[in-house]
Amino acid sequence: MIPCNGKPFLWYLLQQLDEQGIKHFVLLTGYLSKEINSYFGDGSSWGWQIDYSDGPVTWDTGKRLWEAREKIEDRFLLLYSDNFASFPLDKVLARHEKNQCPLTFMVSKKTVGNIALDDFGIVQRYDNSRSDRALNYVEIGYMIVDKKETFNYYETSECSFSSILKKMVAKKKISAWIQHDHYHSISDPIRWEKTEKYLKPKKVILIDRDGVINKKAQRGEYISTWDDFEWINDTRCAMKTLANEGFKFIVISNQAGIAREMITPNELENINYNLKTELNKNGVEVLDIYICPHHWDDNCDCRKPKSGMFYQASREWLFRLDKTLFVGDDPRDCQAAYNAGCKSILIGDTSNLQMLLDYEQPIFSSNHLSNCIPKMLEYFQRSSDL
Repeated sequence: MIPCNGKPFLWYLLQQLDEQGIKHFVLLTGYLSKEINSYFGDGSSWGWQIDYSDGPVTWDTGKRLWEAREKIEDRFLLLYSDNFASFPLDKVLARHEKNQCPLTFMVSKKTVGNIALDDFGIVQRYDNSRSDRALNYVEIGYMIVDKKETFNYYETSECSFSSILKKMVAKKKISAWIQHDHYHSISDPIRWEKTEKYLKPKKVILIDRDGVINKKAQRGEYISTWDDFEWINDTRCAMKTLANEGFKFIVISNQAGIAREMITPNELENINYNLKTELNKNGVEVLDIYICPHHWDDNCDCRKPKSGMFYQASREWLFRLDKTLFVGDDPRDCQAAYNAGCKSILIGDTSNLQMLLDYEQPIFSSNHLSNCIPKMLEYFQRSSDL
C-alpha cells in the first residue's frame, strides 16, 4: 500500500496485468489487510474481480497459497508484489509451454544471486542463502504456476514457498525467462523513491536517426561529417509539433561505421551535438543519444534489433518501455522495439513489413512522421489513462 504518485504500489501491478487481459485477482493478505480491502474492494471500480484470502501476518507464502488453493485457477500467475518489472506475459508463457515445467519464473542477472540456469532456461540450482557466487540470477517476483503439479510438492501446509521451489528445482521442474530490462523495488526508502519516479507517466519518444531524422547515406556508406547531414524536414516539423505537446526525445541509432573505421567517434559526437543543438533551437529537447558502435558480426547486446540501448535508456532516464514508442525506418527497428517491450512506428517503405511476425508489426506506418502524430497522441493518451 505504499504510495507511488498518489496510488498504492499494488495498483500498478494489478494494472500491469489488466493491460495484458488479466482481470481476476486473489489477494493473499495479512499485514494491512483491512486497508487493502478498503481501498480495492471487489475491484469493480477498475473493471476487475478481486477475491481475498486473509491470514495472520506470520503465515509464509507457502501457507498462504495452500489456504487460497480453492480460489485460484489451474494455471495462475503468482506475484510477490514488492518488485515491478516489465512483464511480457506472452514471452514468459511461451517459455513456460516450451519447457513444459509446472512453474516458470522471471529472473534477472545479479552478481550475487540465488539461481543458476542451463542453456535451455531450466533452473539447475536454487539457494536463498546467496553464499555461492556461481549463482548469478535472481527471481524477481513474477511467475506462471500450474497448480496441480506444483501443489503435489507440498508435504504440509506449514511451509515456506522457498522450500517448495527447492524441491521442484531438484527435479528440474522450474524454468526461467530472463528479463534483461532492470527491475524496481519498494524494499527500502531509496528504492521506493526511484520506483515512484519510474512509474510516473512520461512523454518520452524513442527515435532512430538515419532515415528518420536525416536522410540516409548510400547503402554501405555513413554520414561521416556534419556537412553530410541533411535534415528530413517533415520529421523536424513533426518533432516540433510533438514537443509543443510536451514530448521529449531519445535517439537510438546503430553506427557500425565506427567499427568499420568509416567515421571517427569524435566526428560522430560532433554530428550528434549539432543535431541536439539545432533541434533545441526549435524547442525540441533531445534528452540523450545512444549509439551502437559495433560491427554487425560482433554479436553485441546493443545493436538493433537487440534491445540493449533501449534498456540503458530506460534505466538512466527512468521511463517504462511499455509506455512509449520507438520510431524507426526499418523492419528491424520494429523487431528491436518488440524485443525491448515497447511499440513501434515505421516511417518509410512498408513493403518489407511482411517479413515481420504479427506481434512485431508497428502500430502505424507512413512515409511521413507528421501523418503519425494523431496515432501517437492517441497511444500516449490511452497509456496514461490506464
